[in-house]
Amino acid sequence: MKAVVNVLRGFLMGAADLVPGVSGGTVALVLGIYRRLISSVRSGAHVLGALVRFDLDKAKSAWQEIDWPFILTLVAGIGLAILTLSSLIRYLRVNYPVETAAVFFGLVAASIVVAWRLVANRDTVRISIIVGVAVVAFLVLGLRSGPVGDPAAWMFFAAGAVAICAMILPGISGAFILLMLGMYDATIDAIHERNMVIVVVFAVGATIGLALFAPLLDRLLNRYHDSVIASLIGLMAGSLRVLWPWPDGTETTSLALPSGQWLLPIVLAVVGAGVVLVVAYRVNRPASVVVDTH
Repeated sequence: MKAVVNVLRGFLMGAADLVPGVSGGTVALVLGIYRRLISSVRSGAHVLGALVRFDLDKAKSAWQEIDWPFILTLVAGIGLAILTLSSLIRYLRVNYPVETAAVFFGLVAASIVVAWRLVANRDTVRISIIVGVAVVAFLVLGLRSGPVGDPAAWMFFAAGAVAICAMILPGISGAFILLMLGMYDATIDAIHERNMVIVVVFAVGATIGLALFAPLLDRLLNRYHDSVIASLIGLMAGSLRVLWPWPDGTETTSLALPSGQWLLPIVLAVVGAGVVLVVAYRVNRPASVVVDTH
């Protein structure tokens, strides 16, 4: 029975990780499994790090610390969600680009509010970081016209390495990072088309990214928690440019005023924001995403 429950938990996390603006880390918090998840992720990172250093004793010790029954059933649920729901996401983005972008816009906008709650010291420095990063992200994203066309394998590798770090943070959406990088559509297409070569390349990138960046992310959050979260908030705020529904969803980063189709997208954006805020309300006021590394 515990295995079934964990598969369902994983399914919910996987569904969240497919949607820009919804964080699998936040879902893990709501379900009460975040610390358990991070503990096993950290042990897995230690295994890979020890293997790179050829320290087999430490690798074996860290391997034994991983909660394998929990992790394997959780991963099974996440994989099931990704395989079954990616086609739906693809269908919606192809046939209802404006409406889908509007929902995503609302999800990410509300996620900014959720992430802001994680900042303890809301002073001028943190606000300046948010504004500065947001402006830079907004301008840089304006330089590209749309999603990356026919990306090379190494781009999937790099995208996996970067997105996985966001996926383990409450309030930060890994799918949105992919969208910001212009790799979201290509990744969803690879999953939908069962392109296992690309899926494996992405997964390897995510695994290596987790091993290399997760410990660094832990240290940064422990030392500069509020500044790191402020930077992520600024990144999300500036990157909303990618999700502006008009004129044609996320196909370009050009900004146009709403045309005749404006009421439904606005309603959908509000509904999307409401979903994130309701989910966040279920979390018992997380004051920090710092992970105890001791």
